[in-house]
Amino acid sequence: MCIALIGGMCRLERQYINEAEKFGFGLKVFTKPETGLKGKVKNVDAMVIFTNKVSHRTKKDAMTIAKDRKIPVFLYHSCGICTLRNCFSDLKVARPA
Repeated sequence: MCIALIGGMCRLERQYINEAEKFGFGLKVFTKPETGLKGKVKNVDAMVIFTNKVSHRTKKDAMTIAKDRKIPVFLYHSCGICTLRNCFSDLKVARPA
């Protein structure tokens, strides 16, 4: 399963990826505004958006992409590793390997 992470902190990018690997997920991290986001998230199975560390424009674009492709979206205000870990736990329960 591949997940797109929109938002978060640049300095935690490596930890985000390491945490995803522990759960057996692939993770595409977008901590900065991206041009061509639609093409970069075309093969993801779910999207996590850290709302406190993302612009309104990027969030809106990501939500539109997710809606068009019927990708589940998980919105969290906090952008810490524990928040991401909890999200991955929920995803693992919802979609066992």
